[in-house]
Amino acid sequence: MTTEPRSTEPRSAGASPAEAARPAAAQPDSARLPVAVLGATGLVGRRLVARLARHPWFKPAALFASERSAGRAYGELVPDAANLPADTAALTVRACAWSGTDMAVHETLVFSALGADVARELEPALASAGALVVTNASAFRMDPRVPLVVPEVNPDHLALAASRPFGRGAILANPNCSTIGLVLALAPLHAAFGIRRVHVVTLQARSGAGLAGLQDETLTGDVVPFIAGEEEKLERETARILGLDLPISAACHRVDVTHGHTLAVSVELETEVETAALAQAFEAFVAPADVAALPSAPRRVIELVAEADGPRPVRDVDRGDGMAVSIGRLRPCPILGHRFVTLSHNAERGAAGGTLLLAELARARGLLGDLLERGDT
Repeated sequence: MTTEPRSTEPRSAGASPAEAARPAAAQPDSARLPVAVLGATGLVGRRLVARLARHPWFKPAALFASERSAGRAYGELVPDAANLPADTAALTVRACAWSGTDMAVHETLVFSALGADVARELEPALASAGALVVTNASAFRMDPRVPLVVPEVNPDHLALAASRPFGRGAILANPNCSTIGLVLALAPLHAAFGIRRVHVVTLQARSGAGLAGLQDETLTGDVVPFIAGEEEKLERETARILGLDLPISAACHRVDVTHGHTLAVSVELETEVETAALAQAFEAFVAPADVAALPSAPRRVIELVAEADGPRPVRDVDRGDGMAVSIGRLRPCPILGHRFVTLSHNAERGAAGGTLLLAELARARGLLGDLLERGDT
């Protein structure tokens, strides 16, 4: 976790979340860096493409998906194509396969929204060929060569990639969609008071399971108290990001909610404090100055919810353009000392938006190197 000074300069209070996150001076379109997106037709891939299509620094130039999508215009494959710029919708989708040269995305910035099995094969090959792969897949999150980064919390972990451990390129990993919400809630408490133990129960939205989850009729009106591998990811990734040997007990559930992962968190701190001190720590938490200035960074990364019944997905999930974490119901816990509820947008902060924010941080901290010189300038 970073200990560098944090910016206290607020953004414009009158701006919308999207406007507040926009940098003061965007590059002209001719200077935007062309990037590739793997898994572009899936739920996370679609959101990545939509964000990239109007991004001030990057532009989607190569889109990859399964064989059944290859050869068709991207706009024919996604239901919200009318909201995309014409040049993005017109891109021809290519097959996501690797045979040494056929992907034609060497020495560039690659966003990966692949499943873990495919990512395990393709991402190291692309990195070895010279690409900087920024991935939302779980395949390499615990690999010691790969930075696992929440930009507001542990940006200095990007140094792991500076040596290009996969050859000419590198892989940067975005954490699990529930991990991000938990880490952003725990980081201010760890910095202020220290943390001894954590217990967390998740209520995870349909979209956490991708497009299939949104279409799963068996989940209607139900709760499934098991998500394969999710509890282990939440426990291990959180400890790695915070740099702690931290006991975490997680119980993960899939619920009939479209977007938004809700976490009921109980925490034992190293310092005895009143509940009000936790609220103050959350309120005081801001990103490092260079992270706060990134195009996708929310105006406030943590937003406290005053309503007694909040946060709630239907009301709070889109705070900060989907990039903020909402926290409410701060109160004493008779077992661990303190408890609260967090909510984050799993498909944005936990996936597409978080991955894009990580790529922006890599650019801001010089990891793209001479890739920036290969744009259409």
